[in-house]
Amino acid sequence: MNAVWLQRICNRLNSNGMEIDCQPEEPIVSSFDEDCVELGDVKDMRLEAEAVVNDVLFAVTEMHVSQSLNSALDVAYINVETREGNRYCLELTEAGLRVVGYAFDQVDEDLSNQYHETVYSLLDTLSPGYREAFGNALLQRLERLKQNGR
Repeated sequence: MNAVWLQRICNRLNSNGMEIDCQPEEPIVSSFDEDCVELGDVKDMRLEAEAVVNDVLFAVTEMHVSQSLNSALDVAYINVETREGNRYCLELTEAGLRVVGYAFDQVDEDLSNQYHETVYSLLDTLSPGYREAFGNALLQRLERLKQNGR
């Protein structure tokens, strides 16, 4: 787990009313800002999708950017299998992430699922196993910080 991931967890906990003082072990650098190609006000969603996958791969069974569906600067598709064995196809746009299919590489135009601002929020609603893995990873990280006297 890197400092960006820890900082995101701390920000999430703080925004939910928990006061957590997190001092990262290394300077915080946003991988998205470094890896993202900006063209005017448009961010390359293909690169954002890769960053999303890298952030939460530890807490799901499988997750990858779709190679079958056409991604573009403004949209990318991510396949995810939760720890419960459920498969989803996610659409990533500037509006956020949403489920667009219930199998890999499947887009059902009739679905009108709500957008989630973050992948954490989306997976939190889809997968109790994700919530458990996320919580366990957080506890392990905080324990390591405590042991290191931070």
